Amino acid sequence: MGKSHIKRVAAPKSWPINRKLSKWIYRPRSGPHKIEDSIPLGTILKEILNIVETNKEVKYILTNGYIKVNGKIRKDQKLPVGLMDIISYKSKHHRILFNQKGKIVLVPIKAEESNILIKKITGKHSIKGNKIQFNFSDGTNLILDNKNAKVSDTIIFEDNKIKDCLKLEKGALIYITSGGQVGKIGVVDEIKQEKSLNPPKITFTQEKNKFETIKDYAFVIGKTKPMITLPNE
Repeated sequence: MGKSHIKRVAAPKSWPINRKLSKWIYRPRSGPHKIEDSIPLGTILKEILNIVETNKEVKYILTNGYIKVNGKIRKDQKLPVGLMDIISYKSKHHRILFNQKGKIVLVPIKAEESNILIKKITGKHSIKGNKIQFNFSDGTNLILDNKNAKVSDTIIFEDNKIKDCLKLEKGALIYITSGGQVGKIGVVDEIKQEKSLNPPKITFTQEKNKFETIKDYAFVIGKTKPMITLPNE
């Protein structure tokens, strides 16, 4: 039981689950997201979206291809679904985000937005042929000719085609994905390049209030307005 499940009381605090419902819950498989930043697909269907009531029903709708994640049919109940991923069931679509308590939330989105995927660049390196391979926050990678895109910038995909590149720079609209300011949305004031071994930090403004956080926690979501639907808090 320990390899495929974990105890509910020991599940990540980010999981919005009833911890007294039963003893065990799905353990997500290894994947693009950390365990604390993701939640198993089967748990989402059964305990958050309440589409089904039993594990047998979870397996049934997945086996029959009723569920899509980021536009692709997924049949694994232990698939780790995380930040910015989109879950689709029939005509309903949800994007995974964090609220300001650090809990995973599924935000309902319109059908036209379900075709928009936003991916943060987490790494880049040169490959043969003078090409650049970019690694993204969802575990995917892509070879692009846009050599101006940098780590921490965001690439906007619409219908699997690149629509825009959002730079992490002063004035950018950002969403905080971790730390004490998780879930906040604000405008970048300054990016601080630390001379010590401490990670670079940024300052940002949200409704005239200034905050500071680690640069890696910032996810650019727009230039003047957000490209995605955000949680109502």
